[in-house]
Amino acid sequence: MPNMQPAVLVVDDEVHSLDAIRRTLEETFPILTASSADRAKEILDQRSVSVVLCDQRMPGLTGVEFLKQVRERWPHIVRIIISGYTDLEDVIAGINDAGIYCYIQKPWAPDHLLATIRQAVDTQGLRGDLQRLDLELRSSPSVLLQRRSEKMARVRDEFSFERIVRAPGSPVDPVCEVAARVARYDLPVLVQGESGTGKELLARAIHYASPRADQAFVVENLASIADPLIESELFGHKRGAFTGAYEDHIGLFQRADGGTVFLDEIGDTSPALQVKLLRVLQEGEVRPVGSTRTLQVDVRLIAATHRDLETAVREGRFREDLYYRLAGITLAMPPLRERPGDLPAIAARLLEQAARDLGREALTFSADALSTLVTYPWPGNIRELRNEIYRAVVLSEDHCIRSTAFSRKVQYGQVGQTVPGMNHGIPATGTLQERLDAIEAVVLKEALLRHRWNKTRAAQELGLSRVGLRQKLLRFRLEEK
Repeated sequence: MPNMQPAVLVVDDEVHSLDAIRRTLEETFPILTASSADRAKEILDQRSVSVVLCDQRMPGLTGVEFLKQVRERWPHIVRIIISGYTDLEDVIAGINDAGIYCYIQKPWAPDHLLATIRQAVDTQGLRGDLQRLDLELRSSPSVLLQRRSEKMARVRDEFSFERIVRAPGSPVDPVCEVAARVARYDLPVLVQGESGTGKELLARAIHYASPRADQAFVVENLASIADPLIESELFGHKRGAFTGAYEDHIGLFQRADGGTVFLDEIGDTSPALQVKLLRVLQEGEVRPVGSTRTLQVDVRLIAATHRDLETAVREGRFREDLYYRLAGITLAMPPLRERPGDLPAIAARLLEQAARDLGREALTFSADALSTLVTYPWPGNIRELRNEIYRAVVLSEDHCIRSTAFSRKVQYGQVGQTVPGMNHGIPATGTLQERLDAIEAVVLKEALLRHRWNKTRAAQELGLSRVGLRQKLLRFRLEEK
């Protein structure tokens, strides 16, 4: 089935920059590209576009000038601009005239760019929903209330703890059980875990299981915002607070008033920002940049980090009082290498998503492909797994994904190196018996995972008695999942 997602138009006169943005976004959205404002307007006359992402520096029209024209002729399109630090003054000055949704500072991070475009697409969809709801409200208020209730129920279900993909008995189960109990109470939560383990997904589930579920859930990655801009983005600013601040700007905490704020990578914040975040937690108030008055806000804060904050506190890099305010409840998302039993289910969900996004029919994994995925340690966690599966879908010509479609490091089970001729992380050194034992342990583990730890079926596949299989499991310490 062809991809029906909203198209994103990228406008940049630099070919390398255009290609980099296209590669970052094309796995998730249909991408149209233009190297000039004139070509972009031709595309907008012919194609339906949800988001325009434009560089500020272009020959002829600047990005802001072009987006002003877009606002006049295609007001429904969400407008985003990319700018270097030296151009920020001009961009900020033109934000209101051009109706710019947000700006992204160079050098941009792929994850932040993708997340921003996702939010912009969602915003464009919500605008359409609001227009339809407005018509319904005029004709029948009761229909509006019913539709709103139905939509809220769907959102709660989509982001529920049950929707976090995992197998029965997963290490994620106890994390979700604690999170579900915590969700009902208005306490700050600190989610710890490596990059790509699903910390934001857990935070969303907490929000939609809480009494604040019908209010805003606002996300910000603190590591992706330049230091001079971060206070303005979080707390807002007043007109005239700095060069280019021609209008008041509402900060993230004000936009989330009544709802939940999720701050990712909080361990990367500066000491000055830590003081201001502490004030939000203690007093429930923020002070916009350039203002002499504080504003009361009612938000629940969920923070996340891949860093060891306790060590950072001991070394003086993170405020102790802020840490204890954030860590009212601490949850730890386990890395993918500690949850191999979940990997087949996660991989199947990602394969389904990749096939849908890339316009392919239903695909399946071969036994060797699934075995390869299970035995690789995944230092990049689910984000790395997703990239490998999208790659495999693109490279596979038939309906079965084989291990040869994965990158060499995944095929050979090595992190940071590949050893041709070796498979699934079998050691390249050691005595013959030690290496044979390692191979036998991998084969046993693969069979058990393939049969979801059903020992009778695994023993039948391997030509062993159940007693013989149990002895080998004890020998290789595989008796427990």
